[in-house]
Amino acid sequence: MRSLLRSIAGAVLLSLIALSAYAAGAKEHRVAIQVNQNDPALMNLALNNATNVMEFYKAKGEDVQIEIVTYGPGLHMLRDDTSPVKDRIKQIVDASFPSSVKFIACGNTKEGMEKREGKAISVVSEATVVPSGAVRLIELQEAGWSYLKP
Repeated sequence: MRSLLRSIAGAVLLSLIALSAYAAGAKEHRVAIQVNQNDPALMNLALNNATNVMEFYKAKGEDVQIEIVTYGPGLHMLRDDTSPVKDRIKQIVDASFPSSVKFIACGNTKEGMEKREGKAISVVSEATVVPSGAVRLIELQEAGWSYLKP
């Protein structure tokens, strides 16, 4: 009986060691992509970058977190009424599992556009509005995220 308990304890210990070694070797992939121009080609390039990064890590069996942060004229990417890539955004979000793609809209830019245009502006349902897109990028970089500017 003692021999059986020792064997079980040894197997459990080896499993825990292997699991902790695997966890220590697993790298967390996180990338922030900036879009600050109202240019459909640039918006598509950012979406291509996100898709390529997701597919690369998916092929390796690894997850990646991606945030596409828009501000200034780039907010048009996420505006419900002016986005030239609205359909593509939905497709990317739907295909992203198990990775994560978030679309971030700058609240400062949104407020400025609303003031200039004299109307409320809505963003696509896949987007989240933050107080400042620039500050969001700073926070992500300070937290160790990689940064891409297409």
